[in-house]
Amino acid sequence: MATPGAVLFARYAYAPNELGYCGPAETRALFELGVTGHSDVDIVSIARRFSGAWPYAAVLAELAGVGDPLDESVMRAYWTGSALLDRIDNADFGSKLLELIAPHAGHYWGHLTPDLLPEAAPTHGFHVFGVYPWTRLLAEIPEHALHVLDNCRVRWGEVLGIDGEQVLVLSQRLTWDGVALGFASPAEERVRLAVGGRAFVPDPHPGDVLALHWDSVCERLTSEQTGYLRRTTSEQLRLTNLRLARDLALERAT
Repeated sequence: MATPGAVLFARYAYAPNELGYCGPAETRALFELGVTGHSDVDIVSIARRFSGAWPYAAVLAELAGVGDPLDESVMRAYWTGSALLDRIDNADFGSKLLELIAPHAGHYWGHLTPDLLPEAAPTHGFHVFGVYPWTRLLAEIPEHALHVLDNCRVRWGEVLGIDGEQVLVLSQRLTWDGVALGFASPAEERVRLAVGGRAFVPDPHPGDVLALHWDSVCERLTSEQTGYLRRTTSEQLRLTNLRLARDLALERAT
């Protein structure tokens, strides 16, 4: 039986891995682990090859005094936010992440520089909005950049109904007005719930809140977990928008 943290990792890593965006070619193993809680593969070895998520988990575990980067508390804090984040100094985290990445940083981590440290947080949201290049491409290719940002972030959706292997949810997508990122009014969205009749959340009910990553459901969220996800996402957007405003001001001044 895998640990709860390993299962949590598998459920959130599955969709981008299936799409070929990150990690090794272990989509089937991640899906099986996410559905059954069992795995015949070395999940630590797989997780280490996720060049985005693993460094965050490693540094967060170190600062939190947790021995295992795949501990449930670390995975929860990274993917959706939790009270564990209140114990972490973001400046310290950012510096240690930069120290870890610097020796082998390439194009993938090119935007993780000291200038980005005011935005640093041990969350997936920071990686999406800060380290990834897409916020810097909003002016050039706004529709595509917004699509990637919106789907790569972990978002929340309230179940309205089930339609076969899809679930209809009420969610808030990202907006871009040419100056700042924000949230749209809640609207209906269809998301993949199951594959071949098997799902991470096999029995969602109307009113449940689900965590969504790319086109897939990851898990059912409690009200507390939803609150943390909302707050950490909103705070990351606030910091991102400050940077975007500074960049725009510099561009207009030159």
